[in-house]
Amino acid sequence: MTTPYSLGCPQWQDAKWNDLLPPGSSALARYSQVFQCVEGNTTFYATPTREQCEQWRAQVPDDFRFLFKFPRAITHDQLLGHANEPVRAFLDTLEPLNDVLGPFLLQLPAAFTPEHLTRLWRFLDTLPEPYHCTVEVRHPAFFGKGDAEKALNRGLRERRTARVCLDSRALFTATPDTDIIRDAQRKKPQRPVHLLPVDARPVVRYIGHPDLETNRRFLAPWVERVHSWIEEGQRPFVFMHMPDNGDAVSLASLWSELLHERIPALAPLNLAQHQPQIGLFSD
Repeated sequence: MTTPYSLGCPQWQDAKWNDLLPPGSSALARYSQVFQCVEGNTTFYATPTREQCEQWRAQVPDDFRFLFKFPRAITHDQLLGHANEPVRAFLDTLEPLNDVLGPFLLQLPAAFTPEHLTRLWRFLDTLPEPYHCTVEVRHPAFFGKGDAEKALNRGLRERRTARVCLDSRALFTATPDTDIIRDAQRKKPQRPVHLLPVDARPVVRYIGHPDLETNRRFLAPWVERVHSWIEEGQRPFVFMHMPDNGDAVSLASLWSELLHERIPALAPLNLAQHQPQIGLFSD
């Protein structure tokens, strides 16, 4: 069944999710009963084997989508230079998943500057059919509303390629009083949220505040934006992150409740009914 949007997390398993996801033959099978997509962060660090890809394909329904990241060696070490051979090898390995691939997450580091844009255009223009990308940039110039950002946006529009909307504002309002929060604030970029209307499915990566309820006010504008996208038939991808991604399913559940209030036809997440009530009988 085609859904009007796709909701996911940055990974498909965490020990904290054991009491939240329904039963299944594997962590991925359990996850894919609840969510419609997942960020493939694993491929940023290491390329799976073809056999692993075949196993993953067998564990998800036909309408599930993987949004894998290109390997770090391609995006960060080589800054998209001399990428033809490693890209071909990567795509060959993922071939068993072709029918459940969403756009690849082409996450570019702050070291990827406006001077490197010709590499991006070459990369996108030579990516074979039917593969496509969504692009995340982190260099400050791409958020300055000047010539660099205009050139980036123009090139993405010409190629009907979405620009990732990464929203870390909630995260950076948190007091950095734990190692987990400090680590998240160190690793995640703090950049403005710039939306780019383009003929491609939007991709939102929301990085939450560690206090679940605090996220309500930060999520409220996204509820309206996603509602508009759904009405326009754009079918966005929405990913929920937390400083501790063991809390990502709880954040996704909160998000789905908020969106359900706005769009009653969209049911909240189908999480396991018997969840532990920690501290219910504590002194």
